[in-house]
Amino acid sequence: MRYLHSMVRVKDLDASLHFYCTLFGLKEIRRSENEKGRFTLVFLAATNDISDAEAYGAPCLELTYNWDTEDYTGGRNFGHLAYEVDDIYATCQQLMDSGITINRPPRDGRMAFVRSPDGISIEILQKNGSLPAAEPWLSMGNTGVW
Repeated sequence: MRYLHSMVRVKDLDASLHFYCTLFGLKEIRRSENEKGRFTLVFLAATNDISDAEAYGAPCLELTYNWDTEDYTGGRNFGHLAYEVDDIYATCQQLMDSGITINRPPRDGRMAFVRSPDGISIEILQKNGSLPAAEPWLSMGNTGVW
């Protein structure tokens, strides 16, 4: 058995690709359009997974865009996606500088949460444990839900 992908339905494909690729750093691996089914599938991979995703199709995040979109609710019921990063503070600062709310700041130098444009909770984890606690993160409170 091996992990293939997680699927997230998105309402605005352009906004979601901007978030996941431009701001969050994932790369589009493949895309398929299904005119009969009226949907688009876009598969994304994290930096360290790109070669495996290109070679084997996994591990990926699948964005599903239904052309006849509806309002999706219950993003928190999905749980969350999780990505490991080299520097949690730099990643959170880059996201914050791009207008993304850090819902749960990395006060412990190890874990943070943000939300995608569709309300999907994303956990950001520090690679190889925790960084030393540092400001402004240490005294930053939670915002919203994650």
